[in-house]
Amino acid sequence: MVDDHEDDADEMSKPDRRRVGLAGWLISAAVHSLLILVMTSIYFLVKAPEADFPPMRNASIDPPPEPQEKPKPERTLETHVELEAVAESDTPSPITELDLPIEHSEREEDNEAPVAKGHEEAVADSEIGGSGAFMAIGAGGGSSGMFGARSGGGKKRALARFGASKGSESAVDASLRWLKKHQSPNGMWDPVSYPANCTEDPKCEPGAPGWVGKEEGATVACSGYGVLCFLGAGYDHQTPNKYKQTVKKGLDYLVTVQKQDGRLGITNYENAIATMALAEAFAMTGDPALKGPAQRGVTAIIASQNQNPKPRGAPGKAGDGKESAYSGTGLGWDYFIPSMRNDTSITGWNVMALKSAVAAQLDVGTSMAGAHTWLVDTWSRANADSASMDLYTSESFFPYVYYSDEDSVEYCKPGLSGEVFPRNQRGQNFSCAGMVCAVFLGHRAGDLMLETLANEVMKNQLPETWPCNVYYLYYNTLGIFQVGGDRWKKWNTKVRDLLVNAQRKGDGCFDGSWDWKDGQFLGHGVGRMLTTQYCCLSLQVYYRYAQVAGAKK
Repeated sequence: MVDDHEDDADEMSKPDRRRVGLAGWLISAAVHSLLILVMTSIYFLVKAPEADFPPMRNASIDPPPEPQEKPKPERTLETHVELEAVAESDTPSPITELDLPIEHSEREEDNEAPVAKGHEEAVADSEIGGSGAFMAIGAGGGSSGMFGARSGGGKKRALARFGASKGSESAVDASLRWLKKHQSPNGMWDPVSYPANCTEDPKCEPGAPGWVGKEEGATVACSGYGVLCFLGAGYDHQTPNKYKQTVKKGLDYLVTVQKQDGRLGITNYENAIATMALAEAFAMTGDPALKGPAQRGVTAIIASQNQNPKPRGAPGKAGDGKESAYSGTGLGWDYFIPSMRNDTSITGWNVMALKSAVAAQLDVGTSMAGAHTWLVDTWSRANADSASMDLYTSESFFPYVYYSDEDSVEYCKPGLSGEVFPRNQRGQNFSCAGMVCAVFLGHRAGDLMLETLANEVMKNQLPETWPCNVYYLYYNTLGIFQVGGDRWKKWNTKVRDLLVNAQRKGDGCFDGSWDWKDGQFLGHGVGRMLTTQYCCLSLQVYYRYAQVAGAKK
């Protein structure tokens, strides 16, 4: 019985085994078929580019010749740009030919979108006393920041919009070449012995220090100005460009001579200029090596600021009978330590340095609020009749010195020889510096102080011939540019071509500089170096800072 059952079971399993065998063959066939399909696909995929290769070769190996024949311009205005400048500014036709070589830059970012250079708060149309930074140049600066128009497309648009010319940009580059040739090996710009650094003949005449800080102070100040000239044209020490090493050497020199308390030079004049250069370089590049030196320079500025003898919140003298909302503990600056003597010239440079520090997001404390108190008190004391002034026809004045303890002012005698009139007797005035400080400290179009100072400048300080007072020239060009409108069109038409035509051309060591003999600069004999730096900065006005024309107070 057992054997019968085993036979039956064995007999019954045969169909099952046949089905299992058949399934195995089917699975094997499917797997092999799949492998064949994959290998076939790989073959055709590999072969596909060969079929497409001829049209690819015919399409794109050789670029068209036209782009190779058009090198990328950097420092000159193209024809269509010059036409735009005429259309928008209504100035006479820009100079189109000049016997200065037009040098092309190695800059790599000219066709790229603007990069933020300088804190955005520094270009906001903010009121003093509000949150964030106190006022700032450049209501229209947007994301490009305070210095965003110094290079690339932003620079080209600014040149076209505000009335620059091919000649003015060529003059800027020629002056930068002159500065590079006359930089000392250690990076400084020595206003006295600078000709020794140039290998060309005939040689420029040596300069003379001739100011309070003597040679050390003059060298620090001129070195700061030298760095500012290159930064103003968009050349920094990190972006690939033809003046990269020149700027780096200049910055290294300033950092090297900085004292432990942060001071650069001897007086508050050169300290402000050198600090401004460090702050702008830091704002433009974010170089962490410059943050500490720049902040220490700002700290020295704050420590040397004069103090307001009036308590905080005391009534101001804005000329409208209202109480000032800006009475801070500080005022302006004197040459050395805090005093009751507020020097307009020195204060102007400290305000500009603090403005650059705001763009670099450095700590400026309440120094800007104090500076505004100085601005209002000084202007009000010098213009007691401001209540009867007309916005469009009246002229106001800004004194050389304001004595806060006596509430009195002092003017220079004509010629700025260093002599002064008895206090409160009006003479040569500093409307140029007052106007610039008003813009930097938040005053806008339609403001009585700003408008009437600009009226005075346009009537009495527009240069007609060369040589002229280059110190006034720098301040006034910057200030009138910020005021804008018809005043700027008139000023630019005269000053732009005056500077371009006065520049020395093609004569060895002199090439790219400006003569200074018989020119006026506060009675100081620093000579060709400082004169050339002021002229260079003046011709950069189109793009150094964004314009606030039309922005209301």
